[in-house]
Parts: sequence; C-alpha cells; structure tokens
Amino acid sequence: METTNLPMLQGLLGRHSLGIKYLAEPGPDPAQLLTMTQAALRAPDHAGLVPFRFKVVRGAQREALAELFAQAARDAGKDEAGAALDAERARRAPVTVALVARIDMGHPLVPAHEQWAAVGGALANFLNAAHALGFAGKMLSGAKARHPRIVAAFCAPGETLVGWVALGTATRQVAARGDKLAPEQVTTLWSGPTGRGFTPTSADAQ
Repeated sequence: METTNLPMLQGLLGRHSLGIKYLAEPGPDPAQLLTMTQAALRAPDHAGLVPFRFKVVRGAQREALAELFAQAARDAGKDEAGAALDAERARRAPVTVALVARIDMGHPLVPAHEQWAAVGGALANFLNAAHALGFAGKMLSGAKARHPRIVAAFCAPGETLVGWVALGTATRQVAARGDKLAPEQVTTLWSGPTGRGFTPTSADAQ
C-alpha cells in the first residue's frame, strides 16, 4: 500500500511553520482550540500526568501581551522601535497560545525527561491538529519566555513557560521545504550493546 496516499499522513507530511506576518483572521475559535487540545491530550504521557497547560490569548488580551513584550524588549536594551516591533508580534497573530510545562522533578515513577517528552508530544499534536483544521502558525520562544514579568503573568510557582504558538489563517501559501535530514539519516537498525547502530542496506530493510 502506498502510505503517502493516506490523508492523515499527507497532512502530517505537509505541515510547516509560518511566521506571524503571514497570519490573518480568522484564528481558531474556542471549539476548535478545544479540539486541538484534545489532540494534545492523546500524546504519549507516562502515568497520565498531563505535565502541560495551554493558555489562550485572543481579542483585547493581545494588547496586554503586547505591553509585556514591549517591556521585555526595553529591559533587554532595545530602543522604542525595537520595543514596538516586539509588541506588534503579540498583536498580529489572531490567537496566541502559551504553552506551560508542569514538571514534577520528584515524581517517584516518571523522571523529568519523560515528562518533557510528553510536553513535546502534546505540542506536536496541537500544531498538527491546527494544520488539519486549516490554520497556520509557528512556535515562538526565546528570551521573552524567560523574562520574569512574562513568566509571572503565565505561570504558577513550579511551572515553566515554554513559549507561544501563534495561530491564524495563512495569507500566503506555505512554501514547501525539504526536511533538515533525510529519513535514512535519523533511522538506523540497532546492532546490539556493542554498537550504536548501522545504516540498513536494502536487504536489511526487507
């Protein structure tokens, strides 16, 4: 069977990030955001800890986020033009969704790296669901995600602000881009405890 003809797989293989300047209304509505979150909840999650939360910024709340971004830019030494540019990044996307991680560092069963894997899986499912619903967007982080005032605005004690997903309707077709590496470069057959792996030949792959 030709697996690339499966609609779901075609969607996964066709997803790309799109910058904020190419996003316009409409963004996902509340019901669609819940569907995207439902997809996130299907990600692998050892012990069902759900070590993530999504916090939605839309409508008038974008101005409050813009003010936080502008202040973070000033604190980083940017001039007013730079602060205005950062503020516009908060206003431009129809919907911005903050991703917050809740990692239990002392969990007796699930180590922190497995919880972080669940956070990443949830993010991937969230983005893929947005793409399936016809929206485009991009994950953003950087220094702003570590700014104390911004962190305090989104996080309770013990939480980590991972970043933001900017979402909207694409105003241009997303340019097809090749993968960073070929699938064969990141997939090998394990050769046992004496070796890390080897590149499969055509005979090995059969």
